[in-house]
Formats: sequence, structure tokens, C-alpha cells
Amino acid sequence: MNIYSRITGTGSYLPPNRLTNQDLVDQLAAKGIETSDEWIVERTGISARHFASPEVSSSDLAFEACIRALKSAGRAVSDVDLIIVATSTPDMVFPSTATILQHKLTQAALAEGAEHGAAGCPAFDVQAVCSGFIYALTVADAMVRAGSAHCALVVGAEVFSRILDFNDRTTCVLFGDGAGAVVLEATRHEGHGSGILATDIHADGKHREILCTPGTVVGGQVMGDPTLKMDGPAVFKLAVGLLDSAARAVLEKSGVSLEELDWLVPHQANIRIMQSTAKKLKLGPDRVVVTVHEHGNTSAASIPLALDHAVHNGQIQEGQIVLLEGVGGGFTWGAVLLRM
Repeated sequence: MNIYSRITGTGSYLPPNRLTNQDLVDQLAAKGIETSDEWIVERTGISARHFASPEVSSSDLAFEACIRALKSAGRAVSDVDLIIVATSTPDMVFPSTATILQHKLTQAALAEGAEHGAAGCPAFDVQAVCSGFIYALTVADAMVRAGSAHCALVVGAEVFSRILDFNDRTTCVLFGDGAGAVVLEATRHEGHGSGILATDIHADGKHREILCTPGTVVGGQVMGDPTLKMDGPAVFKLAVGLLDSAARAVLEKSGVSLEELDWLVPHQANIRIMQSTAKKLKLGPDRVVVTVHEHGNTSAASIPLALDHAVHNGQIQEGQIVLLEGVGGGFTWGAVLLRM
């Protein structure tokens, strides 16, 4: 029998500061920028989002999501032998947010009396923006299949509120902060048992300018613009077609038909993109997990946040076939097909 990887636990965390559309409308109005709850909902489907406090980092959000995922899986920090964090808003230029998370998890485990934590296992970040979790899960799956890991934490964590331009109503209303995590473990089975059935990831740098944060640090000073820039119509046009092709690719690789698919968990970017993608795949709204109305676009965190929500509210059941897919700046895109 071959080695496969299987999600055995999920967890998520949202910072407590919840901003409704009206909260944001009032804040923008004080700066002379006009928008409305109706305008935001009609164009995006978003009603609220969560923003982290200034002292809270991506690793802090990731830590909380990981603790919940480990509890869900019945695993301890000491069981973890791989940590991958997908983020576009790291704690520092370096070291990686994954190593900072590793230390926080280890310190918490030791404080509770464990003999050791997760120190010593590989830990690194993946940067593919909103496709980051799909990329990270694909890498973790490959490492588990190769025998390089047996119990991995795969995390998406973002504090996108830090890089928003609050003078641009077309982007600042879209994004939020949060984290989602899964425990991915090695399993053995024949045929289509539980686990990751297929993955498919891509990138094309010629589209890099339609969604980017074009700032950097030079000589201790910010060079360029450190806030998010997006060509919304261009992103929409690309996203729907690429998500459709990635979805069909993993279905073909796995030999699973669209009729066998139980759930689509898309990147929670915009309700219109999600609805258009589902329509192309001939999936009804009752087979699509939607959390964008409450979370906004949390970039790399959005898919694991939505997955955890659907698992813990009873939508996604053990044994069901689930399609995860996302697109992000780069331009990057990809999909993962799995049986829970």
C-alpha cells in the first residue's frame, strides 16, 4: 500500500475586533471617502471582517488556529514534524513566520509540562498570496508521500489590514485578518480511501501587476508603495477561468467526476467570483462553502478558515469529497481534491 496524506484536524482563529460594513463606512466617511453597506454587499458579498490589534502578528493568529487544529486531531505539539505557513504578511523580513510559530508552540507545550515541543522539525513559509494555502498543502502532501514527514501543521495566516490603503474604497473594504490550520498526517490505503487525491498548482508572472503590494525596504526605508493595489476587473476575468481549469485538472488526475464531488471550498475573495466558478462547474449553491460575508478576503487564511467552519458546523462530513481552490497575486492558482 502507498503512503497518502490525510487531514485529521482543522482549526481557525479570528481576532476579536469585528468591523461591520457600517463600521468601516463610518471610518471612511470621517476621511471624506463615500461608500455604503449596500455598495459593498452588492459588489463583494462581504458584510463584516476582523482586524487584528497593532501588537498582534500573523504568528499569533496562526498559534491559536494550530492549537485548535491539534486538539481536533487529538495530537500534541510534540507529534508535529513539519510546519508550513502560507502568508503574505509575515512577522518579520526574516526569520520565517513558521519558525516563530514553532517556538511559540514549543514554549506553550513546555509550559504545560511536555518533555519537548516541535523544536528541530523543518519549518518554513510559502508565499503565493491567496493561493498560499493550496501551495502549502501541496508541498506538505508531497513531503508526507515521500516519507519526509508524518504529522504536519499546514497554516494560512494573515494580517492584511496592515497593508491596506484606506483611501481606496475599492480594496480596503475587501480584506480581513485571520488564520486557519490543518493537521496533515500520513496514512496508508488502497484506491480512493481518505486523504488528498490530487493537487494542481500554477503561476504566471506576466500578470504580477494586477494584484500586488509593490513596496520593499532599502537602507531602512520603504521604497515604493507598501499598500495593496488591485485591478479588480482583470483579476475577476482571470480568476474564474483559472479556477475552472484547476478544478477540472484535479478531478481528471484523480478519476473523480463532478457528480461525485460533495463540496467546493473556494478562496473567499468575492461572492461573484465564487458564484461564477460554481456555475462553470455546474455546482449548486448548496454545494459551495461560503464564509466571505463574515470574514472578508483573508488571503492565504481564507480556505482553511472556510474549511474549519464547514467541518465544525457539520456541513462537511467524514468520507465526503471536497475540492479546495484559490487564486492570488503572482498570478498564482491551484486546487486540491481530497476525501475527508
